[in-house]
Amino acid sequence: MTLHYGSLYWPTTWPNPPRYPRLSGSGSFDVLIVGGGVSGALCGLTLSRSGIEAALIERNAVASGSSSSNTGLLQYSNDIMLCKLAEQIGERDAVVFYKACKASVEHLAQVAQSLPREVGFKRRSSFYFASSKDDVPELRREFEMLDKHGFGAEWWDEADIAAAFPFRKAAAIVTHGDAEMNPFRFVTSVIEEAVRHGLKVYEHTPMLALEGENGRFVVRTGEGDIRAKRVVLAVGYAPETAGSDWVLGKAVMNRSYAIVTKPAASLADWHQRFMLWETARPYLYIRTTDDGRIVAGGLDEPLRRPVLSEADLRQRSLRLLAEIGRLFPDLRPELEYEWCATFTESADHLPILGEDPARPGVHYIFVYGGNGSVYSNIAAQLIRDSLIGEPNPIAPIVRAHRTSRQAAVRH
Repeated sequence: MTLHYGSLYWPTTWPNPPRYPRLSGSGSFDVLIVGGGVSGALCGLTLSRSGIEAALIERNAVASGSSSSNTGLLQYSNDIMLCKLAEQIGERDAVVFYKACKASVEHLAQVAQSLPREVGFKRRSSFYFASSKDDVPELRREFEMLDKHGFGAEWWDEADIAAAFPFRKAAAIVTHGDAEMNPFRFVTSVIEEAVRHGLKVYEHTPMLALEGENGRFVVRTGEGDIRAKRVVLAVGYAPETAGSDWVLGKAVMNRSYAIVTKPAASLADWHQRFMLWETARPYLYIRTTDDGRIVAGGLDEPLRRPVLSEADLRQRSLRLLAEIGRLFPDLRPELEYEWCATFTESADHLPILGEDPARPGVHYIFVYGGNGSVYSNIAAQLIRDSLIGEPNPIAPIVRAHRTSRQAAVRH
């Protein structure tokens, strides 16, 4: 399946990353990870650092799928507001989930700091603004929920916003403790570090079949077989055999658009390089890079296949460029990179992580939604805890066998 179309920016920042051999022959490991994106990379690093013998296979090249086309925003706030998630799964579990996301960003900062290469990781605050005055009451409700549970959010009114930015909005929430990164360099560097700790990596090695059960699995690759006690599927999509009543079987695939501009002459009007996003759905989101570029994304459409023509792509790119201009009229950004990419949302806007209840030993990392890297890090720790017999408070909330009836309230 084609995951993206257009000119990607992130791979240009590391033209010759490490490469890994194709599997030749057979192997046996405690854990086999299928997928070489951010989910597989973080899982591989977490397991290898914990002394668990693991291998990773990727059907193409490491970081060549969605990791090359995401926009590198790391936020603990989710596509579904905390106040709405509380209505959906209960306030206690909603807060546990949000706090797990916040802790995940902190852990990702530690991971980035531990890597031998620069991965563009920078701590940032997020600016979540009301797209219209009608959105202000609900935005206020979200702020009060965040404030109640000690997330340290700030409420900005119209005067506060006008004093900091060249645009006016009715209200906004500012959250702290978020971050941005270069996702391609991050994933590639994480796998490089995991290999140093003992992870075996095989590129251009597809999983053609998964056979066995209960701790005795064989993965057929076409060039050889891999035996493993556990298999982690970090492949970015749900298997077609998922139960129709599970959230796992209710995922919806969409497509989104992103652009990266040439470096701006000045970003002096951009208050503290906040990462910006809005209450409208689909929402616009904007960030900056170390060298002064602007990364913008949005215009989501309920279609699973990316656009496949330059004209269609350019039309959306110019719309994103115009959105930047409306917020920062003096910037006059110039388009340099543009792409369209497929992404997936679950029915209840939560990731699907953990062991398949119908097939013990098979674990899922399906990081659906806008917080994929944050979810991937949660998943890596959850799977590690499962393997060593440690309880994890997030496990019941994101388990694969929750039903779609739990997703009755949508934003």
